[in-house]
Amino acid sequence: MSIRNIADLFEERPPHWGLRGDPYLWAEMKLHFSSTPLPASVSELETLLVEAFAALTGLPITSKDFIVADRYRSPHGGMSSGAVDPGFWRDLAVPLLIARFAAASEPDPSGHAPR
Repeated sequence: MSIRNIADLFEERPPHWGLRGDPYLWAEMKLHFSSTPLPASVSELETLLVEAFAALTGLPITSKDFIVADRYRSPHGGMSSGAVDPGFWRDLAVPLLIARFAAASEPDPSGHAPR
């Protein structure tokens, strides 16, 4: 897969979700970054992801409690409908996106430019 912007890092979904609102936030983050070029470093990417999380959920990624947003409510309902798990984003989603960025930034073993 060719990585042209930050949204491309969201192309493949994570292996599992934290809560029912997390897939909706994932999709919203992908849209949010649709025209954002890749940053120069991992630390810049992490900053952009953490800032986007706060802007879209209204709370920092360091929040201990689940975040409930009506716009993330599933039509299937359930107790965690609309809930986002900041722990999932801290522990799985952001590290996954950073790993994808790092892998795309590595030089090709054949000596070609980064993918």
